[in-house]
Amino acid sequence: MITDTHLQLGQASALPQTPEEATLDRVPNPHPDTDYLARFTVPEFTSLCPVTGQPDFAIIVIDYVPGPWLVESKSLKLYMHSFRNHGAFHEDCTVAIGKRLTELLEPRYLRIGGYWYPRGGIPIDVFWQTGEVPKNLWLPDQGVAPYRAR
Repeated sequence: MITDTHLQLGQASALPQTPEEATLDRVPNPHPDTDYLARFTVPEFTSLCPVTGQPDFAIIVIDYVPGPWLVESKSLKLYMHSFRNHGAFHEDCTVAIGKRLTELLEPRYLRIGGYWYPRGGIPIDVFWQTGEVPKNLWLPDQGVAPYRAR
C-alpha cells in the first residue's frame, strides 16, 4: 500500500506483521530538479529462512536519487521491521525491497545492497539496481566491507 496524505509520522503505529501489510509513505521531493543521493542503512535487518524458520541477519544499504518523491523514514523503518517474521530467501528479500521502493518513489536511480551474514558458512550478498547513475552524481561505496567474518 502507498500513501501520500495520511502519514504514519507523528502517530502511534503498530508493527506490521508482514511486508505485504506494511504501508510505505512518501512525501514530495523539495528538490526535484537536483540530482542528489539519499542513503538508508539498516544494520540489523532480520528475516526468516523459508525452509528452516531460522533467523537470517543482514546489513541492508539503500541508495537512491529521488525523482518526484522521498520515502518517509518512519514508514520505511516499520516496513523493514515487518520482515522479522517473514520467510524468504536472501535474494527475494533484497530484490523485493528494491522493487517496492522503485514502484513507490519513481527514483532516477536506486540501488540496494543486501550484505547477509553467513548461514552454513556461506555469506550471500545480493545487489540490485534500476536506472543509470546520473552523470555528475557522487556515488560513495556502500561502506560494508567484503566478507571477513562480518
